Amino acid sequence: MRYLAISILSIHLLFGFWTSNAIAQPAEPQASLQSGSPMVKTTEPVSADEVPALTMPGEPIALANAAEVPTSAPGAAVPIPPTTADFMATSMSRSEEAAPPMTSSAPLTEPTLVNALQISSGDTAWMLTATALVLLMTIPGLALFYTGMVRKKNMLGTIVHSFVSVCIATVLWVMIGYSIAFTPGSPYLGGFDRMMLEGMSFLKEAGQLTVHHLAPSIPESVFVMFQMTFAIITPALITGAFAERMKYSALLLFIAFWSVLVYAPVAHWVWEPTGFLAAMGVLDFAGGTVVHINAGVSGLVAALIIGPRLGFGKEPMPPHNLVLTVAGASLLWVGWFGFNAGSAVAADGRAGMAMLTTQIASAVAALSWMCAEWVRRDKPSVLGLVSGAVGGLVAITPASGFVGVSGAVAIGLAAGIACYWGATSLKAMFGYDDSLDVFGVHAIGGIVGALLTGVFAVKNIGGMDASLAKQAFGVVVTVLYSGVMTALILGMINALIGLRMTPEQEREGLDLELHGEHVI
Repeated sequence: MRYLAISILSIHLLFGFWTSNAIAQPAEPQASLQSGSPMVKTTEPVSADEVPALTMPGEPIALANAAEVPTSAPGAAVPIPPTTADFMATSMSRSEEAAPPMTSSAPLTEPTLVNALQISSGDTAWMLTATALVLLMTIPGLALFYTGMVRKKNMLGTIVHSFVSVCIATVLWVMIGYSIAFTPGSPYLGGFDRMMLEGMSFLKEAGQLTVHHLAPSIPESVFVMFQMTFAIITPALITGAFAERMKYSALLLFIAFWSVLVYAPVAHWVWEPTGFLAAMGVLDFAGGTVVHINAGVSGLVAALIIGPRLGFGKEPMPPHNLVLTVAGASLLWVGWFGFNAGSAVAADGRAGMAMLTTQIASAVAALSWMCAEWVRRDKPSVLGLVSGAVGGLVAITPASGFVGVSGAVAIGLAAGIACYWGATSLKAMFGYDDSLDVFGVHAIGGIVGALLTGVFAVKNIGGMDASLAKQAFGVVVTVLYSGVMTALILGMINALIGLRMTPEQEREGLDLELHGEHVI
């Protein structure tokens, strides 16, 4: 047995020495890895657009043919086998050659099929997170925020407005909204060649996928989904203006027509480089004009056309559960970081600045609303504090990627006072029933933010010059278009099926009369 053991050990040592020499002097590179395809062994030199495969510890190593291995001269040093670190260093250097920086190529002007190596995993991870945060703003954020402010008999009927907005806007965004909003076309509408997301591709085996020209470092599918969440929350915001009195069937039609005829065109004007407002230099980083002014003005028009709730101004209509409202506002605040910081479409310093200015402005606005209410009414209300925070979030939205800390403080201070005035004095002055202060918070806050973007924008942060006159022009155009189109859509729906519940249904409440359910 002793001799047998010695023989096996000798054979093992001899084989180990032979393999070391075989690996140490390979005649040619052994393998290459092309993006999206399995590893393929080859005896051809590795080209600049191929990424060499790594041999990791524990993996089998391809051996060179023994006949091809040159013998060492007597007395020559035995070559040391390459280590994993050597392979990794080679891989990194060749990967850098294979994926040149995006700045080396001409800027994209339309959605384009590119090599998967151009995608940034960091940017993509952040944008997936930001997308989830923005969706969180609608469900459950906005749903809870609105539901807590209505009367108990209308809880389910109100919360379902936000939920069904998610469903309708999602389908329409895929069908036609994205194509209208974010593809090149005329200055007023995008093209129609991306309907049903036609042309959006992910080719795993070929290592290719499409990117949008506004977000070349992330997959187009992620950009589509991120922008979809904006298209979702905007019509959901409008529903707060006519809460507790609109027919459910009319609501569904309104969300559908408004999403296609109002939201998508305005998004094209402001965010697509070929849009006429974008071309003239109107700035809206994350939706002050596209989302908040658009929704707030439409909400006011809807409230005026549908009319006030039964008993409005004559009987008290206090919120039934402010705990839900505070919880919803808190979720909105957290989700807003995806809204604003996500609009940088990259995990970079601008996203960080947008997050910081968002936090500062919302906190300042909450305090300024609270102080204004405290002075005027002797008591600071919980509803006022959270409404002020939302007003600050709204106002900083268009400016978040363009202003610094001092600009964020100024915008927050102005927004808190202006939104408090809009939700109390302005509404009382004209007597309209904007149930949940959509116009007072979102339109007023959005207008303040859009205008002050032209005052406080810093070119070194946003890279663009700002103009108060251009910002004012963008506000006026959006107010007029949104108001007129909303009136036309509501007029058409009223002629077809009617807009309002009957007085008997309104007294009983949305929950029982429209949905056959109620909260105990």
